Amino acid sequence: MKKLVVFDLDGTLAESKSALDSEMAVLLAGLLGVAKVAVISGGDWPQFEKQLVSNLPKGLAMENLILLPTCGTKFFQYDGAVWKKLYADDLSEAEKEKIVASLQCVMDEVGFRPEKTWGQIVENRGSQITFSALGQQAPLAEKEKWDPDFAKRKRMQSLLANYIPEFSVRLGGTTSIDVTKPGIDKAYGIRKLRDLLNIRIDEMIFVGDAIFPGGNDYPPKEIGVDSICVRDTHETKRVVETIITCLGS
Repeated sequence: MKKLVVFDLDGTLAESKSALDSEMAVLLAGLLGVAKVAVISGGDWPQFEKQLVSNLPKGLAMENLILLPTCGTKFFQYDGAVWKKLYADDLSEAEKEKIVASLQCVMDEVGFRPEKTWGQIVENRGSQITFSALGQQAPLAEKEKWDPDFAKRKRMQSLLANYIPEFSVRLGGTTSIDVTKPGIDKAYGIRKLRDLLNIRIDEMIFVGDAIFPGGNDYPPKEIGVDSICVRDTHETKRVVETIITCLGS
């Protein structure tokens, strides 16, 4: 019997950078009634508030919901009144500068500088530096066309591994690459959940859309979490319905 259901956010619970839709919000509310739920993603806390928290039904058992922004390098839990940050494993200023400079070099090397962008291409999220090829606010339709087979980002990932081998470089979202301290990935967040909630790895299940080698949803699977790879939010909804039925019975 699983005690904790862990989800990726973008591409799993919601479209990239988009709000949780009403059907998913209702399903999550039902799931929170039968299990603890955690959401772990490369986005920072403001993105979690905008996409997820503000779109959940009022009156939920928020104490059963745990949020882990920036690939688990931050940990938020509801204390009955407000969301409280339990920890944050931030990069130093020198580390941030090296990562940003390396990203700039790689972008020049591969020529992936689009003519039109929407917002920041490189974002400092404190505990993570994120590259978004078309900008943080790019329309989903444009993002889906940019790198549908992951080839562009995998090439950048390989080059970055040479520039900054001391950091973890993962593919995330639809057009993004996440860079964190070594060993800081979603497996790190899973272990934090294990230690802080006293829930074993085999009592968890993880749902994500990038569960493949090099994908930022792959680390939980690597450390033994039972994992379900979904194609999109519609498939996630069917998974949530099934989990509610199983746990509810």
